[in-house]
Parts: sequence; structure tokens; C-alpha cells
Amino acid sequence: MHEDGNGDAHRGAHEVTPRGADQEFLALERELTVLLRRARANQGEMAREVHPDLESSAYGLLIRLDEHGGQRATELAGYIGVGKATMSRQLRALEELGLIAREPDPADGRAWLVTLTDEGRGRVGKVREARRARYVSQLAHWDRREVAELARLLHQLNGVMEK
Repeated sequence: MHEDGNGDAHRGAHEVTPRGADQEFLALERELTVLLRRARANQGEMAREVHPDLESSAYGLLIRLDEHGGQRATELAGYIGVGKATMSRQLRALEELGLIAREPDPADGRAWLVTLTDEGRGRVGKVREARRARYVSQLAHWDRREVAELARLLHQLNGVMEK
């Protein structure tokens, strides 16, 4: 590194300094941290609304099943990012609560698909509808195009983060 006329050291492209465009990335990190903290807290609340004994981490699993239908446990484990043992434990708990069922995979008789029960689908739907109503209320002063743009940008960010 060498110093410029202001006495500042030039850093390599891979190093981050808290100035210039880097401020935008620091602001992004700060806002994502707040968003993720609130999302974790909300996920716990929503899980308890589905069923008082539901673990917070299982809520995302129920949402996945609601949106994509029956899936194999290995697919769910990969999507959630947990091992087979953890997934088996979560599925067993959800089954005991009457929220999911396992049925033979029509494409492979040796495999099982995990699906929401009618009870599970109803409870998840009720909580998701309440959450959507909360978003509508909280963002009522936003222009619908801003809401759509936020959703588009978050989708884009999630796609980048998956890779």
C-alpha cells in the first residue's frame, strides 16, 4: 500500500473501507441485521400461532410445503439447510402435532413424500393471511410500486445468496 496526497493508504480491491461506496454496503449489512433479527422473532410468533408447541425453525418448513406441495425429506433438509437427523426429528414432531403426513411417492414406491394435512394447511393459511394483513396495514402509506420493487429486490438478493 502507498499513501495518496491526503495521507490515506490505498487499499487493495478486496479490502473494505468505511467510505465511498462501502458506506452503502455497511448500511445494507446494518439494515439486513435488523430485518433478520425481527424476522426471527416474527417467525417464533407465527410458529406459536400455528400451534403452541411448534418450534420456530419448523415454520419455514410448513411454508415450503404449503407453497410447493409434497416433498421428500431429503429435499426439505437440503432446502432448509439441515442434516437428515435434524429433519427427521422436526418431521416427527410435526407429524405428532397433526400438521403433516407422509405418503408414498408415486414416482418411487420406496420413497415417501411429506405433505401438509388439512389441519396443517388450514392453520398455516390462517397465519399467513394474518401476516399479509399486517404487511398491508404497516405499508399502507407505501405506493404499491414500491412494495413490488422491494419484493423484486429481495427476490433478487435471495437468488444471489442461494449461490
